Amino acid sequence: MSVDTELLLDWFDENARDLPWRDPGCTAWGVLVSEIMLQQTPVARVEPVWRSWTARWPVPSAMAEATQGEVVRAWGKLGYPRRALRLHAAAQVVAAEHGDVVPSDVDTLLALPGIGAYTARAVAAFAYGQRVPVVDTNVRRVVARAVHGAADAGPPSTTRDLADVRAMLPQDEARAARYSAALMELGALVCVARTPRCADCPVLGECAWQRAGRPAYDGPVKTAQKFAGTDRQVRGKLLDVLRGTEDPVSKTVLDAVWADAGQRDRCLHSLLVDGLVEQTSSGLFALPGEH
Repeated sequence: MSVDTELLLDWFDENARDLPWRDPGCTAWGVLVSEIMLQQTPVARVEPVWRSWTARWPVPSAMAEATQGEVVRAWGKLGYPRRALRLHAAAQVVAAEHGDVVPSDVDTLLALPGIGAYTARAVAAFAYGQRVPVVDTNVRRVVARAVHGAADAGPPSTTRDLADVRAMLPQDEARAARYSAALMELGALVCVARTPRCADCPVLGECAWQRAGRPAYDGPVKTAQKFAGTDRQVRGKLLDVLRGTEDPVSKTVLDAVWADAGQRDRCLHSLLVDGLVEQTSSGLFALPGEH
């Protein structure tokens, strides 16, 4: 069973969001930047940062010449800033080894620093129009409901998930790439996790979950991720201080951002280990390459 190609593509033609990385003139580098930024970050927060990044660094070599600190500073509040360092490392390899052009081959993409299975296939499909399965949380949810009749996909299985989507793709490469984008968009806009807008779904009539009476999810319980008080929040506050100044700062300045000294020092240490912060010879702290 599959999700009807014509119904889905017709819906996508009418309802797809007008996103800059979907523009026909967007380069593979622009697509790669968008895919890294969109991991765990909403589109509304990504778009303005993506626009400023691609204007400042329109090709990988431009970013490769920047310092890690400049890249981390420009990342701003997108969260999970190690993504910025991975993107910087990937830019250096693309500039040095691939003629400043992001590769189109999935295996070559996977060999780039920090590029995983999802991102490699997303670039191959969305930048180069290839027939490769692209599976994210949204796609898994659509497939679980429309094809398997389950309320949610449950724990991921890369082999199973890729096989499911590969079997659904149209044979024509360009249509397959657009189908992948449409599946993702359907999960993002209509077949959402908590309150699916089933009345607006183009494949409502063939949805296995609907035909089964919309049974409740009975898989492993998912725990909601909190942010307040976590190490993620503390790391963000420490980075905010360094992004807000051009000069290295003392430990005393960083100590002021969080009352729990144990957690604060643990987070500062983890930033040092991750390469997001560096300590100068005089004991001050700065973004990497900015002292």
